[in-house]
Amino acid sequence: MEHQNENKNNPFSDQNNTTESQNENKYDTSFNVQQENDREENAQSETVHEKPFQAASSEGSRATVKETKKSGKWGGFMKTIAAGVVGSALTLTALPFVESAQDDTPAAVSQTETAVSDVNVQKVNSAATGNLADTIEQASKAIVGIVNYQDQQQIDPFGRAVSGEEAESGSGSGVIFKMTDDEAYIVTNNHVIENASKVEVTLHDGEKLSAELVGTDPLTDIAVIKIKGDISAEVLPFGDSSKLRAGDQVLAIGNPLGLDLSRTVTQGIVSAVDRSIAVSTSAGEWDLDVIQTDAAINPGNSGGALINSAGELVGINSLKISESGVEGLGFAIPSNDVEALINQLIEDGQVERPYLGVGLAALEEIPQFYLRDVPENVTAGAIITNVDESSAAAKAGLQAEDIIVSIGGTKVTGPDDLRKALYTDFKIGDNVTVEYYRQGELKEVKVTLASKQLETE
Repeated sequence: MEHQNENKNNPFSDQNNTTESQNENKYDTSFNVQQENDREENAQSETVHEKPFQAASSEGSRATVKETKKSGKWGGFMKTIAAGVVGSALTLTALPFVESAQDDTPAAVSQTETAVSDVNVQKVNSAATGNLADTIEQASKAIVGIVNYQDQQQIDPFGRAVSGEEAESGSGSGVIFKMTDDEAYIVTNNHVIENASKVEVTLHDGEKLSAELVGTDPLTDIAVIKIKGDISAEVLPFGDSSKLRAGDQVLAIGNPLGLDLSRTVTQGIVSAVDRSIAVSTSAGEWDLDVIQTDAAINPGNSGGALINSAGELVGINSLKISESGVEGLGFAIPSNDVEALINQLIEDGQVERPYLGVGLAALEEIPQFYLRDVPENVTAGAIITNVDESSAAAKAGLQAEDIIVSIGGTKVTGPDDLRKALYTDFKIGDNVTVEYYRQGELKEVKVTLASKQLETE
């Protein structure tokens, strides 16, 4: 993900914050995995058909010899009857294997259905058995390419910064999840569209449209944009990511290395579920809950779809481990988390979370001179560097230089602990106890949490 200054009121700001440094992060913001998938053709169907017909032919030959000795005149007729009886019996035996092994040999299936017309046979449903090519073809119509354009500042001969032309800053992928008569809503990663002055969307048929921001949440790296017009595309339905298990087949669809390789499809499995990865975002450090996969994906797949074999969206591709020698370690935001976030973004334009209203730093970041009043046994905590005067913290009496060591009974060893507890354990309106040190003395105070939106109104 990219370390950029957050502009919550206007993520499409014209600030020229470079994203190059973020690519050095251990957890890169798009996938770059290589994987070799050795695929073997399933020859079971040929084996199933070959053996019965060989056996029928062999039994028919022996029956012919026997009947010829009894009656040469009726030998041909008896040969036909015997072969038919034995062939029908073998067809009954082979039927279950034919159904499970294939659904692309209509002639053989037709023969078995005719021979056993009195048996309750369930026809194979190609959608249920997962015709992979059909699934991918349908899902790909919901995948879009996204290009982030930013104003490029230039220095004039007098050393002044002036705005230049819009230039492509980066590209990624997105997924259409909702359509109306004249609009289509797209979910992508926040880092794909962050700080853009213009966002351009390319549909599966090559049509290009300008996009409008609906809402964004830098902390979870999710954003929603929309396009307007007579749109020819499909909607990708959400699947239940909580049902995923290690070993389940998944496919990644996106635009690796740009739009020239748009809607590239790779196959893999779910490597693990319920992973938590520490990431840096423009809203601060965060532990992101993700699905781990070994599907081969590369830069530009960020914001693209991770789908199951039924063609349902189970994740939004967001992270990769890019260390040298590391392969097959990619991560996607679970669809259940994404679905909850996009509903808030469509309704409010942002995700509302409890807001304490303090700036924080870790103790080790503060010069020892300013910690002379801190007891020796206090070695960890989050020190307040500033307080929003209209915030819940200010109303409760918290001050700069106070060292928070717990909130709501949860130990705080640094700013990340406080943020994680605040956003995951509590909700707006909760009355929580904050323990802190002030001038060497341990104190506590009750704080009623509110949203930042309410505090700034």
